[in-house]
Amino acid sequence: MAHIICTVTNDLSQDQRMDRICTSLSSAGHEVWLVGRQKKDSLPLPDRPYQQIRLQCSRQMGKAFYLEYNLRLLAFLFWNRCDIINAVDLDTLLPCSIIKKWRKTPIIYDAHEYFSQTPEVMRRPEVQKVWEQLALNLIPTVNHCYTVGPQLAKIMGEVYGVHFDVVRNLPMRLPSSTPYNKESGKKIILYQGMLNEGRGLGTAIEAMQYLNGFELWLVGNGDIRKALEKKVKALNIEECVLFHGFIPPDRLKDFTQQAWIGLNLLENNGLSYYYSLANKAFDYIQYGVPSIQMAFPEYQSLQHKYDVFELLKELDARVLADKIKQLAAHTKRYRQLQVNCSIAAKELNWEMEEEKLLAIYDFNVLRT
Repeated sequence: MAHIICTVTNDLSQDQRMDRICTSLSSAGHEVWLVGRQKKDSLPLPDRPYQQIRLQCSRQMGKAFYLEYNLRLLAFLFWNRCDIINAVDLDTLLPCSIIKKWRKTPIIYDAHEYFSQTPEVMRRPEVQKVWEQLALNLIPTVNHCYTVGPQLAKIMGEVYGVHFDVVRNLPMRLPSSTPYNKESGKKIILYQGMLNEGRGLGTAIEAMQYLNGFELWLVGNGDIRKALEKKVKALNIEECVLFHGFIPPDRLKDFTQQAWIGLNLLENNGLSYYYSLANKAFDYIQYGVPSIQMAFPEYQSLQHKYDVFELLKELDARVLADKIKQLAAHTKRYRQLQVNCSIAAKELNWEMEEEKLLAIYDFNVLRT
């Protein structure tokens, strides 16, 4: 068994993917440390079967933050030896690569996204060039790579000249696969996740102008929350758009299971979003909640196999509202989607996916 240090730039409190990964590796007998950062508003962390470490940074955002965090992470890795470094996303890869060069410590690169193709990076061309050059120099030197979906694995494999395995961001299996009864009461439209740019949240809010008898629940926080709240107020729809803020992962199910339909409305702003495979899409399936997804390749593929979504070809408020009204008017179609979610949930869960993860972290394989 191996001592594995996983590195991220978030504060660990909302990272369900890394919690699943670290828990699975720990259950398999590995000693796992998850390293992130301490924020001013970071919540206390729950007990986990792996060690959680937050690095203190005086800067909280921008270039200064990345520089400081990478230096602190480099120092941490220097003073704490391990058998495997799990570098999560491009923004932690440089210090991990330096340690690899010094100590020959194997690196497994976990790409949660196509980093240089995210909206936040693409809108700053000079910054994008720096990240992309870093990726071209570092990714080919790691020992193993994996990402969240087949299309991203194919594209990044071609760009960086290395093979990427796929470990999808699937939720834990629920004990019951019976769809929840959403026939009575108010119809809740749910978005769960970060309130960041490129998520189609402004469009979802605008659609509420055309929807009577529905509520939009936004469960999560992010850097555009205040702008979204202003938009809601300007449209005078405060009574039907509710901001619930950050909800701890262990309480998120209380909101998901109340939803009539889920939303995942990524904008086509770069390859990372276009070829994404978001965890919320699978969370909705696991809870028997039909959802509206953009007609992007990965969601089209899932829809072809499982028929658990309604696909949206264009991100437009009236088009979205019409899609919701149509589904509300066709009860038989809605019930069929619920049943299909229940069937798909038996396959699309972490218990089925973690075998791929454990095979990647086989220390004996990495040493050969």
